[in-house]
Amino acid sequence: MNFNTAELSRLIRHRRSIPPEQFAAGKKVEDALIHEMLENAKWAPTHGLTEPWRFTVFTGTGLKKLGQFQAELYKKITPAPEFKQPKYDKLLQRPSLASHVISIGMKRQESGKIPEVEEIEAVACAVQNMFLTATAQGVAAYWTTGGITYDEAAKDFFGLEEKDKLLGFFYIGQHEGELPQGKRTAVSEKVKWIS
Repeated sequence: MNFNTAELSRLIRHRRSIPPEQFAAGKKVEDALIHEMLENAKWAPTHGLTEPWRFTVFTGTGLKKLGQFQAELYKKITPAPEFKQPKYDKLLQRPSLASHVISIGMKRQESGKIPEVEEIEAVACAVQNMFLTATAQGVAAYWTTGGITYDEAAKDFFGLEEKDKLLGFFYIGQHEGELPQGKRTAVSEKVKWIS
């Protein structure tokens, strides 16, 4: 089986994280593309074929529900002296900047045979597949781990149990204009060869 590796390399090197504040207001992404992204996500490598990814897709009025949940949970778990109204407002309003937001969860294998870190890595690979699919379709995407991501009290809302992990939120929207230039150091600075 042969594929165009030059085109694949170009796709990988042009993937960008575009925050939802840079999305085109009010422009929606077709649900069919979201389905394609999720279909490609399931083909990520997964040790023992555990397929630990768990996604919840928010769109339409679901975006408002997500924002309300995040903001109210933040208010509930934050001691009054540490509460910041701008953070509350951002959690409340940010989902509405996107066409879709996908919560990213990791379902822990019951037996625990597969190390947890390998399940997290499998989910990260699934998200990369979604990122590349979005890029190939000219759609902006952004994986954030801010807000309530690592708070245990958030799990139930996303259908996750005690041993599972919430790993963030994948924002999807339309972007207008040029994408920013990518910045990476030379591969020779990060790789050592031993022959």
